Amino acid sequence: MSDSAAISGGLPGGAGVVPIRRDPHHVGHHAAGEGETRAPGRGIGGPAPKRIVVAYGFWIFLLSDIVMFSAFFAAFAVLRGGTAGGPTGAELFDITNVAIETVLLLVSSFACGVATLALNARRPLVFQAAMAVTFLFGAGFLALELREFADLIARDAGPSRSAFLSAFFTVVGCHGLHVTAGLLWLLTMMAQVFAKGFRPDILRRVMCFSLFWHALDIVWVAVFTVVYLMGSAA
Repeated sequence: MSDSAAISGGLPGGAGVVPIRRDPHHVGHHAAGEGETRAPGRGIGGPAPKRIVVAYGFWIFLLSDIVMFSAFFAAFAVLRGGTAGGPTGAELFDITNVAIETVLLLVSSFACGVATLALNARRPLVFQAAMAVTFLFGAGFLALELREFADLIARDAGPSRSAFLSAFFTVVGCHGLHVTAGLLWLLTMMAQVFAKGFRPDILRRVMCFSLFWHALDIVWVAVFTVVYLMGSAA
């Protein structure tokens, strides 16, 4: 038999013959062995593993989220000068407070990475401790953000004051909602690992959470640059 085996598709007169090339290095899901046949138009091997399907779908979700934030950033860039005679970003923003928020979120992202390493090493105590640190720093970030919002509203600089403030509250508030959802997800993952251990489905969920949390960190760097620094300059 040559390198390409002609396998009949079972059609009358020998029609539908499809060549199948051998896979000596097992690159595909299965090597084409003796006696393997397939009908015309059908591949060899089963579907992709579930972890690949889940990761692919979650990356699509993250990319769609990034597209949404990109639209918010574009709207803010257009509206940052629309203060309607009200206060500007230079008058409202406390860059020191925002820098502290940024440090808290960066440290929480580092702790999340440590939790991922502990997950791969199957060390439950280290995993739980790192996730607890992630939660504490993420909650601290959220508390500072809520305090900033309350202070702005108390100074009559709420989202209805001007187009600039509407864009600001939309971008930063949407990110804060994502952080809130991430903190709830984090607690759920801690409880599932504690109750059920390192099952394959739980491992997939924790890895998806890790991707989500690191993506929030990246988005916040963009928020800090585009919203706070550019807004203050305007």
